Amino acid sequence: MSETNKLLSVNNIEVIYDRVVLVLKGVSLAVTEGGIAALLGANGAGKSTTLKSISNLLGAERGDVTKGSILYQGHEVQALSPNELVKRGVIQVMEGRHCFEHLNVEENLLTGAYTRRFQRKAVTDDLELVYQYFPRLKERQKSLAGYISGGEQQMVVIGRALMARPKLMLLDEPSMGLAPQLVEEIFEIVARLNKEQNVSFLLAEQNAAIALRYATDGYVLENGRIVMDGPAKELADNEDIKEFYLGMSAGDRKSFRDVKHYRRRKRWLA
Repeated sequence: MSETNKLLSVNNIEVIYDRVVLVLKGVSLAVTEGGIAALLGANGAGKSTTLKSISNLLGAERGDVTKGSILYQGHEVQALSPNELVKRGVIQVMEGRHCFEHLNVEENLLTGAYTRRFQRKAVTDDLELVYQYFPRLKERQKSLAGYISGGEQQMVVIGRALMARPKLMLLDEPSMGLAPQLVEEIFEIVARLNKEQNVSFLLAEQNAAIALRYATDGYVLENGRIVMDGPAKELADNEDIKEFYLGMSAGDRKSFRDVKHYRRRKRWLA
């Protein structure tokens, strides 16, 4: 990956909470212009912390990037406020489908354009664009967000992010709690936005199978460290990934000794 091709570059960052709890330990990753990068790992591995480091949302949780650098479009951005990053095109979609439950669907979407409130024609056009990608939201536009399904809420938060005209979207666990059919639908829309609107994505996901299917590059995060990275297709074909993230075994392991031997072989536990 050439330096000129990088939209985002995270370089050896360390994150500490409450000045004592070390959560990220030298994490480095990159997102190419027009690419989709998957950040894989189990719950608690540090995926959400990594995204919040990039979007500068750590301060609300008493977290700090104490080492390393984060470059967006070639410029360091640690000193920028979250609002300034949004204006530059970096939008995070938080884990848990955080809608404004007392607002209807369309009102939720329009909150995503708060930095563009004086561009009424452009905002109206972008709202119609969101409805093109999420026709179900068009049908539910006057429904209160607190009363629509989980899948529809996930569409709302992605659509709301799209209203800010992002260049880079950080998606935290977009598949969490959704039925497989809805997960496929969400990822298909992500792929379309990437291809048709040139939105780059960094996806934090536990569902490695679907994330690697749609991503161009992948990173495996364990205990606050990147333990493996590479092109998504190569990771999907990697025996360690198949065993520990995709639930597939390369051969029969009939004894505990076989498992222990395999785990000794597992490079990131060495």
